[in-house]
Amino acid sequence: MNSHPAFSGARISGCWALRPDGSNSEGSLDRLLPAVATTLSPRKRTTSQCKSEPPLLRTNKRTIYTAGRPPWYNEHGTQSKEAFVIGLCGGSASGKTTVARKIIEALDVPWVVLLSMDSFYKVLSVEEQQLAKSNDYNFDHPDAFDITLLVHTLRKLKQGKSVKIPVYDFTIHGRQKEWKTVYGASVIIFEGIMSFADKELLKLLDMKIFVDTDSDIRLVRRLRRDITERGRDIEGVIKQYNKFVKPAFEQYIEPTMRLADIVVPRGGGNMVAIDLIVQHVHSQLEERKLRWDMAALASAHQSQPLPETLSVLESTPQVRGMHTIIRNKETSRDEFIFYSKRLMRLLIEHALSFLPFQICTVQTSQGQDYDGRSFHGKRITGVSILRAGETMEPALRAVCKDVRIGKILIQTNQDTGEPELHYLRLPKDISEDHVILMDCTVSTGAAAMMAVRVLLDHDVQEDKIFLVSLLMAEMGVHSVAYAFPQVKIITTAVDKKVNDLFHIIPGIGNFGDRYFGTDAPPDWSDDDLDDPCY
Repeated sequence: MNSHPAFSGARISGCWALRPDGSNSEGSLDRLLPAVATTLSPRKRTTSQCKSEPPLLRTNKRTIYTAGRPPWYNEHGTQSKEAFVIGLCGGSASGKTTVARKIIEALDVPWVVLLSMDSFYKVLSVEEQQLAKSNDYNFDHPDAFDITLLVHTLRKLKQGKSVKIPVYDFTIHGRQKEWKTVYGASVIIFEGIMSFADKELLKLLDMKIFVDTDSDIRLVRRLRRDITERGRDIEGVIKQYNKFVKPAFEQYIEPTMRLADIVVPRGGGNMVAIDLIVQHVHSQLEERKLRWDMAALASAHQSQPLPETLSVLESTPQVRGMHTIIRNKETSRDEFIFYSKRLMRLLIEHALSFLPFQICTVQTSQGQDYDGRSFHGKRITGVSILRAGETMEPALRAVCKDVRIGKILIQTNQDTGEPELHYLRLPKDISEDHVILMDCTVSTGAAAMMAVRVLLDHDVQEDKIFLVSLLMAEMGVHSVAYAFPQVKIITTAVDKKVNDLFHIIPGIGNFGDRYFGTDAPPDWSDDDLDDPCY
């Protein structure tokens, strides 16, 4: 577990203070066993929360994408830094979620995931369901949570991978059928009453915060919530609190306060403590900051032969003629679209020839056997990198009946130069599919590499990914092939150079703008994607 000597926490007279010893007391905490409790959830909601709905948070300064994105990957295709994980612990109705949202607003970073421990209550048996309905089931016991699933999920999130989060419905004391898909982020805030109650969980936390709120205040909040939102009577709430919640806090939750790096009295109202937390997180993010070095990427593979995983459509007079038309800056938009579509159809047909096939014998109408071929795989799925890649979808649909289509929107951050994932919609159960990843042009390969990384993080096998593009620069081909040597790269042409602005030379121009009839900004890049509305 990461420790922060400057943030060893203990409380002093109503504010916060640092724990003087700075020691790591994780080893002295074993798995905290048996006790008591029942329903919790200090928020005004009846289901657990793994991300905001919709997946963004609007503040006075900006929009924060709480659905998250994977941390960026280096030119080797491997992850450089893990996400920074903040653990928030405290009693029921102590204000953990309020503190979490205050931290998110004050951090002012665009990629944050808020993960609630409430999502990980175990599935109850029929007998346990009956106890829950009569307020006699202990929800505040460590064994009430699916710790194994929680540790596995948080570890994958920390690694920047996608996860599926259960949604717990407090009105029926059970999980909903549909789970939420969440992606890793720059910062993950994990909150729950038992956030510090397991050694494996503690190892995943980079910073531990305990929200310390007076027990009378917590009881009043719980009364208000359970009576107004869950239709319970005051006697039942008080009985539940005395029988389960209060003893559980004293036995399991309060003792973990000593593990905290910072203790926050008064919850969300303590802006002094929140400011300290934010300053520290900013310093950690600055240390972990990644810069995608385009210049280094451009020179990394100079004079290297093109990789064996590359296949270029044969440059027949027909193909050459179509390239002549679409590369010509004087070509009208109608002709540009028409001949681009013809090339796309040829390209997709060429790409499908690399799929695995098996011998298949059928009987003809004349009663004779014919030894043919059939696709040897579960299914084919297309994924387009928006917006230009979307123009290739009709060609794929024309030759693959009922093909499933996913979409990825990646944009370059103008301040950092990093590709960022803004939108993701993939078909279910994509992990066993052969995936045709479509983008019209690839210059540096940065967006294509992130898209491949997204597919890998959704457990698609690398050798089942086919990157298909109308035009690529040698730099992009080398970048993708070096990072992902099993990905098949298929294109109609490869241009040798990119200029100082990373435009393909001689190139084709901004494909999306020429196709959709929009104007390109003066500093556009071939790897840039346009308006996120597309």
